[in-house]
Amino acid sequence: MRVFLTGATGFIGSHIIPELLAEGHQVLGLTRSDVGAETLVAAGAEPHRGDIEDFDSLMHGAASCDGVIHAAFDHNFLNFTENCQKDARAITALGAGLEGTTKPLIITSSTAMGSAKPGEPAAEDVFAAHSPNPRVASELAGQALVERGIHVSAMRNSQIHDTHKQGLVSDLIELAWQKGVSVYVGEGTNNWSAAHVSDTARLYRLALERNEAGARYHGTAEGAISVRRIAETIGETFGLPVQSISADEAEAHFGWLAAFASKDMSASNTLTRERLSWSPTGPTLQADIRAMKAGA
Repeated sequence: MRVFLTGATGFIGSHIIPELLAEGHQVLGLTRSDVGAETLVAAGAEPHRGDIEDFDSLMHGAASCDGVIHAAFDHNFLNFTENCQKDARAITALGAGLEGTTKPLIITSSTAMGSAKPGEPAAEDVFAAHSPNPRVASELAGQALVERGIHVSAMRNSQIHDTHKQGLVSDLIELAWQKGVSVYVGEGTNNWSAAHVSDTARLYRLALERNEAGARYHGTAEGAISVRRIAETIGETFGLPVQSISADEAEAHFGWLAAFASKDMSASNTLTRERLSWSPTGPTLQADIRAMKAGA
């Protein structure tokens, strides 16, 4: 299968490329720069010039391939709402390139979209279509394409990690370094979910090959890791004190991260495992945080 991959030079995309190539697929990778093109060629992929706001480029890339994985996203959380809308527009453009076909389009979302109510683990067969979380725009765009007969499925990611990046946990680590203390809110009993990037890359490939319109999968190997445990692991690893603060103090300490710091982002992966025969084998989030010190 010839696969159009957005976010091809990004954290997850750069791991998806060798996963696809190892299974005999070809990769056409989206890139904005000459450096990105060189990186893709070195990785064994073919470059396709453009970006996620170049809708003609997205349409043509999708139309020229047998399937699409949309892994690109602008992770500037200061412009989170607009970036989610931008993602929805990109999904619509990719879908236009697949109109009238049964080619698979795998979009990327968040496990938060599978949470029926606060504090309840997200589930694959739940879609919180009226969620106030701006990320809902991606799945709404995907759902609109499914209603037009396009084979869209959603990969809902959690904290995707290795020893270099860990999703929002990377921001917690950076903040702990800046402030000299690793912090959690209240009792820190709210849980986050996580998966190693190698397991996540395999999951994208499996979802692409399954090609089930309307399916939702969770990129989650560990479904419930307390934020207190994460904060304590950061403190132990980097020799920083660990402290609880009140909810009233959270915004002053965390800034934009305050919206996530006390939120429960646990998620189930039961249906994902069953439907894709997926068995994650990568290191845990805590293991990767601890391994950071060895590589520092």
